[in-house]
Amino acid sequence: MSLPKKRKIESGGGGSGEGGGEGAEQEDGGEREVARPRRAWCRQERDQQYYECYSDISVHEEMLADRIRTEAYRLGIMRNCAALRGKTVLDVGAGTGILSIFCVQAGARRVYAVEASAIWQQAREVVRLNGLEDRVHVLPGQVETVELPEQVDAIVSEWMGYGLLHESMLSSVLHARAKWLKEGGLLLPASAELFLAPVSDPTLEQRLGFWAHVKQLYDVDMSCLEAFATRCLMGPSEIVLQDLCGEDVLARPQRVAHLDLARAGLEQELQAGVAGRFRFSCYGAAAMHGFAFWFQVTFPGGDSGKPLVLSTSPFHPVTHWKQALLYLNEPVQVEQDTDISGEITLLPCRANHRLLRVQLRYKVGDQEEKAKDFAMED
Repeated sequence: MSLPKKRKIESGGGGSGEGGGEGAEQEDGGEREVARPRRAWCRQERDQQYYECYSDISVHEEMLADRIRTEAYRLGIMRNCAALRGKTVLDVGAGTGILSIFCVQAGARRVYAVEASAIWQQAREVVRLNGLEDRVHVLPGQVETVELPEQVDAIVSEWMGYGLLHESMLSSVLHARAKWLKEGGLLLPASAELFLAPVSDPTLEQRLGFWAHVKQLYDVDMSCLEAFATRCLMGPSEIVLQDLCGEDVLARPQRVAHLDLARAGLEQELQAGVAGRFRFSCYGAAAMHGFAFWFQVTFPGGDSGKPLVLSTSPFHPVTHWKQALLYLNEPVQVEQDTDISGEITLLPCRANHRLLRVQLRYKVGDQEEKAKDFAMED
């Protein structure tokens, strides 16, 4: 899943450190004006805000219009029709219900479509329109609180956010796995992998180079603003979503994380941070603007024995997830065989567990090691 609507991240906090807080006095006894701290949102309020976003039809239009995504789910489900035939399925975050219907088309006896946002009402209409009320039961509410009448044989969910872990929906799938999935039950998809590569962003390159061309346009030299533009565009610690292509990748991508959804302890790993080390050797000369990371998820092969992979790689057709970019503070010129190394960690933001935070340590060639922290916009 992903949220196309964006807002600036709210500053975290609301609590006060030692000696601080509203109404504090100066040491000399004089009064000082203290800004009233904004009330920190609790986890329940953050979740409610998140679910409300999915009540908007535009979100579901974007996801269903992504043919790569939706066809991969349909084929991944159909390849497992033998395992689903006559069985029960839990659809976590069912949205408009299309994955639940795919499961019925694959032979599932009953599907419990759990949806926490108000779109569950439209999902129920879709189920009714397709004459599947007796086989798809739409249950409004969070999967953490909804009660099912039975254990299920399989769980299906499209839980992936931008950069894989934005939105933190995987934790809900893992909760459902622990509470409702039968021993040895089927998970669709079954695993996820995270990839990283150094990249050059042609869109950013064009924007930075614009200031050198203003004189040609208007006979006014503004080339001095390129450094300012670099600070404005590359300085912020924001995870940028961009559609890249294979030619923008400067070294062979590396897998930095593998998540087996059946693995015990995965929930604790997500909270502590999904981390991986990397080392690249550049293909050739280019301006490196940062790193891009993307993911792929794998569905079991079923009777065919051949797993199905849904990839968001820049070497594959574009999806609505695109790629997630981590800009350096300024471009770095690399050459053939330039060595790039470091470590990346993905974890939830402190102020809002739904937002993705990335900690990056990196070293390019002979430069000193640097560090930069990033966050995804809300």
